[in-house]
Amino acid sequence: MGCLYGAKLSSAPENRVYLIDVWKEHIDAINSNGLLIEEDGATVKYENLTASTDAAVCGYADLAFVFVKSTLTKQAVQEAVSVFGPGTAAVTLQNGLGNIELISEVVGSETVIAGTTAHGATMLGPGKIRHAGRGMTFIGELDGTATARIEAIRDVLNRSGIDTEISDNALGLVWDKLLVNVGINALTGITKLHNGELLDYPEIVELMELAVNEGKEVAKAKGVKLGFEDPVSHTMDVCRATAKNKASMLQDVLNHKKTEIDMINGAIVREGKLLGIAAPANIALTNMIKFIEKQYTAI
Repeated sequence: MGCLYGAKLSSAPENRVYLIDVWKEHIDAINSNGLLIEEDGATVKYENLTASTDAAVCGYADLAFVFVKSTLTKQAVQEAVSVFGPGTAAVTLQNGLGNIELISEVVGSETVIAGTTAHGATMLGPGKIRHAGRGMTFIGELDGTATARIEAIRDVLNRSGIDTEISDNALGLVWDKLLVNVGINALTGITKLHNGELLDYPEIVELMELAVNEGKEVAKAKGVKLGFEDPVSHTMDVCRATAKNKASMLQDVLNHKKTEIDMINGAIVREGKLLGIAAPANIALTNMIKFIEKQYTAI
């Protein structure tokens, strides 16, 4: 996702874009051959950007997108803290709950912009990704105010071909996306099914409904204003719209990588405990994924 947004931003000549990552082979491939993106049946090369394993090469950035897995958010921001100057805005469009707080711990909550995106990307190899899905991006200030900087960020993204709107309910956006991930990600990781295939099995749909409704109850108790009256139906709509996609957690499981389960279903369990709300379906899904992760070394 960082590559996708970086590439699109680099297509506007007024933008100077840096991609920072710890994967040296990936960085070297981008610098040697450009960033290759499969989209609309063709491969497009993006060369108007700089890739590095050293964040210090950037200097202070006007805008810093944090696109790492939520399990690495704090570490990544700490290691790239040199890009955050007095006026830098940090944008998180990540999955899961807690990224806002983790970024704020390092660079201050006044720096953070939150939101969601319906774009998808799949890593194909060093220096190459697939643009796996398109959709709107929504961003907002944490307090919901309409500021000059949020309008400027929206305009930069729109000029770069990333359709973006401002929301006055950024936390609601995060929870809307969280509940979709609660209903899809763990189930795909456990069953190995693509998103759309989940709806083919009534027993899986029942688990989806239970997990999402538990999340809805927790959100309600926290006073979060959700964007969807029926998040279960919305989650099913997302399954249909992304029917052929492999969810990020399924990709992690297939690649024997640590998942974001603690920031998704696990977050519902934690927040529920604080509020005295039971979340048995989310406990079960969280524990199943953790069990699968423990099997990686045994395979």
